Amino acid sequence: MDQEVEDLVAVLGPLLRALGVLEFVARYLHPPTLPQLLAALEDPSPPLREVEGRLCGWPDALSPVRTALETAAADALAAWEGLVGAVETADDPTVAWRALRRLPRAQEALWPLSSAVAPVNRYFLDARGRGDPDLQVQLSEPADGSGVRHVANAYGERGGYSLYLPEARDPSSPAPLIMALHGGSGHGRGFLWTWLPAARAAGAVLVAPTSIGASWSLHGEDVDTPNLCRMLDEVSARRPLDADRLLLTGMSDGGTFSYLTGLQADSPFTHLAPVAAAFHPVLLALADPRQVKGRPIQIIHGLLDWMFPVKVAREAKANLEAAGARVTYREIADLSHTYPREANTDLLDWLAGA
Repeated sequence: MDQEVEDLVAVLGPLLRALGVLEFVARYLHPPTLPQLLAALEDPSPPLREVEGRLCGWPDALSPVRTALETAAADALAAWEGLVGAVETADDPTVAWRALRRLPRAQEALWPLSSAVAPVNRYFLDARGRGDPDLQVQLSEPADGSGVRHVANAYGERGGYSLYLPEARDPSSPAPLIMALHGGSGHGRGFLWTWLPAARAAGAVLVAPTSIGASWSLHGEDVDTPNLCRMLDEVSARRPLDADRLLLTGMSDGGTFSYLTGLQADSPFTHLAPVAAAFHPVLLALADPRQVKGRPIQIIHGLLDWMFPVKVAREAKANLEAAGARVTYREIADLSHTYPREANTDLLDWLAGA
């Protein structure tokens, strides 16, 4: 067993570093500067390839651990290779986005080791959680029924959701809820991992739905709002929720839809947080004025956003404030049309009223 422990340590270091590099790229990706971004980073693949073979001789009893590590490593390497290939087609940002879809698959493969392997436990925490050793001990002994599950939400399926139930919280204690909506052509199963470290550290329930269509119901019949309400009912039957702290947030199209559905008359959500979202005054015309007045809304947008220019977010702030919403506005100077994971901890503090 000593050899297997040495192998585990040898593989985890390069693997976690590779995942960190990919997260960095996902955060700072700006299509015009992708070549410069990658050139400024040390290639994480050689150290990982060097240790990949160390797991081949493990006994069958350790096959779940070996499979988790090998799958995560393979996805991380494929993601980096895809990004390098994207430099050659820098005029097509979708190549880089497709490569980064391998990152959440690597994280999902690694997740089952989180309660048993301390470095993996820390990896799936935000900066605050990584500095809390007592919390890490609690998370190493997860509550029954907690953790990650997927409900009709395999890649390729639409209309299901992925769910995280807090490991360190008393299951009978009402928990805050985050419902996080992916961007256009995205999938909830992948978007879950964008929020999981912060939700895990805060003891929040996290739901990552997948839209019924390729994106959310921004045009035509709204088929997604009833589906989100169904999911919320199912989750609240599993775990008591804090009715005063139900956050609806989303990235890009998901953020725009959080305005559309979250401001409807019967919306159950108490807080809205659109990120990198489009906004048009017609959204206010469709909203219930009683849902707007006094509603806590936090808008997060990047100064470098090339898909929805920042003036869209500034106009949203002005329009919503004029309608009586309680708007918190955060403009991030180095953010393009990507998701700022570092903002999640502050969003949860805002949700808690801190």
